[in-house]
Formats: sequence, C-alpha cells, structure tokens
Amino acid sequence: MQPSPLGPNSPLFVVLNAGSGSADAAETREIIEQGCAAAGRRLRIFLVDERTTVQALAREAVERARAVDGVVVAAGGDGTLNTVARATLGSGLAFGVLPQGTFNYFSRAHGIPRDTAQALQVLLDEQPRPVQVGLVNDRIFLVNASMGLYAELLEERESYKVRYGRSRWVAFFAGLLTVMRGHRHWNLRIASHGVERDIRTTTLFVGNNPLQLLQVGIAHADAPENGQLAAVALKPVGVLAMPGLLVRGALGRLGNADEVLSFPFESMTVKAGRLHPPRRVKVATDGEIAWAEMPLLFRVSPEPLWLVRPDVAPELEAAKQ
Repeated sequence: MQPSPLGPNSPLFVVLNAGSGSADAAETREIIEQGCAAAGRRLRIFLVDERTTVQALAREAVERARAVDGVVVAAGGDGTLNTVARATLGSGLAFGVLPQGTFNYFSRAHGIPRDTAQALQVLLDEQPRPVQVGLVNDRIFLVNASMGLYAELLEERESYKVRYGRSRWVAFFAGLLTVMRGHRHWNLRIASHGVERDIRTTTLFVGNNPLQLLQVGIAHADAPENGQLAAVALKPVGVLAMPGLLVRGALGRLGNADEVLSFPFESMTVKAGRLHPPRRVKVATDGEIAWAEMPLLFRVSPEPLWLVRPDVAPELEAAKQ
C-alpha cells in the first residue's frame, strides 16, 4: 500500500532513542522541535527511556500516525531504525529517519545526511519512495542479516563499545580481537534458484545495502538495487589468515579473496547439513542479536518500506565510481 503524498501539514511522530536524559538527546530533541516549529509542522516525540521500549513506542507512533495520515520517524541507531521500520512496514504510512548511529549505512545509502537538522529538512521537503526490505524468517532487516562469526563479532563489539565508546576504530579493533580466536565451522545446505549447494563456512552474511557491500568490495553489491539480496559466505581459514581478511574488507577488496563466496538471490533457504542439526541459531539483523528457528528463510519482502528520502544518494553514487 502506497502512502498518500505528504503535504505541509503532515505531522511527524518521532521515536527518539538517543540516550534518555543525555545532553545529546536533549540537543537532538531541541533541533527537531525548533525545525518543525519553524516549518509549521505538527510534531509528537516519543522518548525512549528506562520505563519504555522502542518496540512499544513504535507501535504507539504507528497508531497515532495512522489516525491523521502522519509520518513515522525513527531517530537513533540501526537497532532503533529496524524496530520502528518493522512496526511501520505494511501500515500504509511513510517512514522517516533521523540517523544517530555509528555507521548509518541505511541512511547514507538513501541520501539522508548524518546531521540532524539536515536530515529533518529531508523529512520536511521530500516525498516517500519505495525501499527494499529483507526478511529472515519473520524478522526484517534494512542493512544486513547474518549467522556464525559475523553475528558473534557484532555481539562482542557491543561490549567493547560500552567500555571504550562508540567509534569506527573501536568497532575495527573489537572485530580484530574476535576473529583471532577459534570459531565454529558450519556445514550448511543452501537452496536458491532451484539449486541446492553444500558449503562449509564460518559465517553467512546477507546484505541489503549497496553502500556497505561496495565499501567492502563484494562483487554483487548492486543486488539490492535489482530487487535481490547478496549472500556472502566465508570459507574456513586458519586463525592467522583472519586478520588479513578483515583488513581486505576495510580496504574494499574482500570480494577478490579466494576464501569468499558470494551470489545474489531473491529467496534462499538455509539448513544445517549434519546428522543432528540445531533447532535454532543466533541471527543478527541490523546489529541486533536474536534466536531464530532453523531452517532460515532469507528473502526480499513482498512489500517495500516507503521512506521519505531524496531522489539521489550522493555517497552511494560516489562509491560506484
């Protein structure tokens, strides 16, 4: 269902998760309130704190927005964007983003600035456009989903960020320390395009963000722009080889490594190919870890997310050059 065109009176319902009570949260809220007041745009902010969850506030924001044909807006990192998008998908409402995270791949790939005031201006000026969403079983992902080593890396990275702060360097060195340890090898049976294949891997990564895929150098980085997802599997390698692969990814040359298998798909079933397969596995979706029942079904959502965004994404276009 396509949302109605947005007009100058379309109200914004913002789920704000920038650290309740922090100076950053107060500053972000002030920017949003002042910008909407100057534009004459109605606004309601749902502030995440220790008494409320993003999920509950996202549901309330969707209900309130549906009553007045408003815009549901996520202000936060990847996890917040995912949760609010999950509540918005299929509602017939427009979705907006005010990025507050570390990497912000979703917003960057769709031309939404990191600066809150500039991102708010996009919400006030632009119209909703369809954006592809990925699904793993019943969970959505905007950027990526994974199991195995990459999911472990994300889980452990959060503990390092709590201790040392949220920065790209902290994320890189946390990843380096994680991959230097021994890891489980998965025997997987993958079915896609009517063909089954058996692979042995330390991690299975599924990308839905062309900018992230381009930056690490994956061959099928354009899959999300062609109605597909990109699967990336890492063949088993020794512990000493892992830092080299991590560096190759940081330099944008991961796709050239012999140890990397990648291919595009619209739908893919993943089973654990062994005598006693696990009933469930840990899966990361946009950085959030949760248990998922096996087999896993990765697919493109049959309906898009209607994102308020510019027609052109300068950073993505530059990365293609």
